[in-house]
Amino acid sequence: MICDKSFRISTSEPKSSGGVFDVPSLTARQQQLLEQSSKPGFWDQKEAAQAVLREQDQIRERLVGFDRLKKRLEEAHLFLEMAAEESGGDEAREDNEAAREAAATLNSAREELQRRELEVMLSGEFDHLGAIVSIHPGAGGMEAQDWAEMLLRLYLRWAERHGYKTEIADLQPGDGAGLKNATFEVDGEYAYGYLRAEAGIHRLVRISPYDANARRHTSFASVFVFPAIDDKIEVTINPADLRVDTFRASGAGGQHVNKTDSAVRMTHIPTGIVVSCQNERSQHKNRAMAMKILRARLFELEERKKREELEKFSKDKKDIAWGSQIRSYVLQPYRMVKDHRTGVEIGNTDAVLDGAIDPFIEAYLMGVRKGDADSMAS
Repeated sequence: MICDKSFRISTSEPKSSGGVFDVPSLTARQQQLLEQSSKPGFWDQKEAAQAVLREQDQIRERLVGFDRLKKRLEEAHLFLEMAAEESGGDEAREDNEAAREAAATLNSAREELQRRELEVMLSGEFDHLGAIVSIHPGAGGMEAQDWAEMLLRLYLRWAERHGYKTEIADLQPGDGAGLKNATFEVDGEYAYGYLRAEAGIHRLVRISPYDANARRHTSFASVFVFPAIDDKIEVTINPADLRVDTFRASGAGGQHVNKTDSAVRMTHIPTGIVVSCQNERSQHKNRAMAMKILRARLFELEERKKREELEKFSKDKKDIAWGSQIRSYVLQPYRMVKDHRTGVEIGNTDAVLDGAIDPFIEAYLMGVRKGDADSMAS
């Protein structure tokens, strides 16, 4: 028999409950924002106007998600009716084809609902944006550089699993193995909201493949995550504050890429931030990508300064996650990946290193932020 009391089918419009899909409130708010954006002089205050447009986009995405979930529930309801008819009016049996379709549709709807619940937890103003990720090995030569390359593969595989597009902006090969630095963009809704949970120090413990004596080594790599800010967010950069250098790209890249000064390095003199891009053959494209990364880093720097100012007045001041060890990947003497912030442990290390990191991200979103919300409410 098919019976799932935790997931009731209802195709009627939900009442306002303040839950994942508070459709009446969302629709009312959408209308308010539409009227606000239609008023004369809306763009007189550019920052306020941009905030309105961002909220409109977020509400539109929430409503689209509700419509998608509602359609799946309606399909499941139809399949159950068909299954009941085939069973002569009795409850649907599991070996009934229509019943199996209903069960599959319900599972799909449940997964959609869980995704929406997570997105509600992505309450940050910029969580809905794409992400720019930088990976840097710690001290330790080839061992640490190899670990950095393993992390790069992990995140590229994670993005692929979620249907996100990725683009390598800068990749500097290591000395003999691994990499010295990697920066890439993840393009897709909520990529930054999810991946910001990965910012911090990642620790690997294993038997080193580069040690002739097969000793156990501990390696570290840092992961930095920035929002891939769009054109609606203004970041002003004075051209006089920039130093732009061009150079020949390093590493593999075909006959052309290593023979012209196509790679671009930008230095923001007031902050000392340096970004580079050498993945494209066109210097123009590399310059555009380098500027995009620089804007993201400058934006994140300003946001971090604001957070630090607010934390001065907070009773429960918390350490900023930058530079802290967030997760350990132990391959020897036992196999376990443990997140030190949430306590989540996974024994299937191969799956984790192949991009299966959603349990860590979800625990961080549902646990850490829920705790923050509870403390604010109390």
